[in-house]
Amino acid sequence: MTIGIWVLGDQLWSQQSALQSCLQQKQQTPVIFIESLAHAGQLPYHLQKLVLVWSAMRHFAAELRSLGFPVTYAQSQDFNTPLLQWIEQYQITELRVMTPTDRPFAVLIQKLELPIQVTFTPNNRFIWSDQEFQQWASGRKRLIMEDFYRQGRRHFNILMEGNQPVGGRWNFDKQNRKPPKGKLTLPEALWFEPDSITQDVINFIKQSEAFQDNQSYWLLEPFRWGVTRQQALQVMKFFIETRLSSFGPYQDAMVTGEQTMWHAMLSPYLNIGLLHPLEVVQAAQLAYLDNSSDWELNSIEGFIRQVLGWREYMHGVYVYLDDDYSERNWFNHTHPLPAFYWTGDTQMNCLHQILTQVKQIGYAHHIQRLMVLNNFAMIAGISPQELEDWFHAAFIDGYDWVMQTNVIGMGQFADGGMIASKPYAASANYINNMSDYCKNCAYNHRQRSTDNACPFNFFYWDFLARHYDLLKNQPRMTQILRNLERISFDELQIIGNCFRPRKSSSSRGGSYSEAWSINQKPVTYTHTGQSRGLGMTCELNPYNTGIRDTFAGVFCLKRLPKYGKGGNFNVSVLK
Repeated sequence: MTIGIWVLGDQLWSQQSALQSCLQQKQQTPVIFIESLAHAGQLPYHLQKLVLVWSAMRHFAAELRSLGFPVTYAQSQDFNTPLLQWIEQYQITELRVMTPTDRPFAVLIQKLELPIQVTFTPNNRFIWSDQEFQQWASGRKRLIMEDFYRQGRRHFNILMEGNQPVGGRWNFDKQNRKPPKGKLTLPEALWFEPDSITQDVINFIKQSEAFQDNQSYWLLEPFRWGVTRQQALQVMKFFIETRLSSFGPYQDAMVTGEQTMWHAMLSPYLNIGLLHPLEVVQAAQLAYLDNSSDWELNSIEGFIRQVLGWREYMHGVYVYLDDDYSERNWFNHTHPLPAFYWTGDTQMNCLHQILTQVKQIGYAHHIQRLMVLNNFAMIAGISPQELEDWFHAAFIDGYDWVMQTNVIGMGQFADGGMIASKPYAASANYINNMSDYCKNCAYNHRQRSTDNACPFNFFYWDFLARHYDLLKNQPRMTQILRNLERISFDELQIIGNCFRPRKSSSSRGGSYSEAWSINQKPVTYTHTGQSRGLGMTCELNPYNTGIRDTFAGVFCLKRLPKYGKGGNFNVSVLK
């Protein structure tokens, strides 16, 4: 009987459970790594993500060889062909794979129908096991991250004094939202030069026909990410020594030309197994305890909250929820993804800056993702599924388990509030407060209904109006909707009609190619109501019944319940 191990590209850790299960017989345990070109082509992945994963796989394969494992490394169009050859070569009778973190990949393995027993060993890449999270979640009416985070602090004894949190508080978020005003002295990031193995991967991708289209979206070079555990540990040490003590106050800030701010840049390494989250949390805690007289607690708590709190929580929710979670679309948003998400070519400076950065390095920090990229898509009515695919493809740390919960749930509120307690929708006011992007923008962040009004403003108020009936039952939206109700119907009409996106000629992206067409009004009003003005969905009477009509150059006439003086609502849609 011969056991073989298949190491996946996000399980590059010598302590992972499949390898550990055969550690005593490592010289008699064949190991295989596979680069599947077809799998890499399922989405137009960022080229630097492909380099990171494949180079890290090749380095880890070499590490396992040095430890005595017989290692096979294959590049193939599919997974099945090299697996069958390897099984025959080594007369393997049982294949062991650590349970894939991404649900679709587990399904893929099951569908391979290999002629031997396939055993999934428990996934030990996270602080909480799947079973532990399910035990915590079962029986709860709502899965509240703060409750989970506090339980994690107690269970793993992180920043605790007995049964109480260090500093007497669990949460220092209010101290971690400083806007980037004045001149900031920002720390340098730690980057690396490609070694020969990494350069081989770069050269292959550069020359491969399979990835020529991707090169029109993403930059392949310079590639400066680490690809080994040793380099990942260097990045962690560098962050703790140079950034952690000042991480908190400006963790939400965004500054033009600053790609990393005080952020740790550890997520790409955590998400492929080069680092374990518990070692990161414990290292941060130890550094604080050694420097508690000089370091502010809010910085350390804010960082630990991201790893022990949000990261673990999002993975747990992914495991806990049903398979159809990825198809949730509470707002029924169906508009195609704008082409400028792929190109960065937009006059909205915040989006241009962040999308350009993503194109360059495949990374943006959490507020850039949530409050700009996600925010715009939600208020503009973009399909959550198209957006999630883009996030999965674009980000160097993007995987199914990461993006389902962060995009479908947190970013788009497409689950109706299973993860977030309110939609993270905001106008340009938030972006202006937390960044310097608005200073050099073609649009006016103070305007919401003039020709040069910022699209974040008119989309924001239009979003609130067209989803009034859905949002009015959300407790945290009460005050926001009162602000909406103070806007006159005349101004709501103007807001709904300010811009008409032109059809994109891009091979990717939908009817936003930017180039907002000012005052070409597809919808005209009499009396009360509003419309999306997107040429797709008109949601009538937002303050009462929320009647919805799909239209494409047709005439709509509805009799609505009374609002104020009441009367007919007449919507004419112009081609």
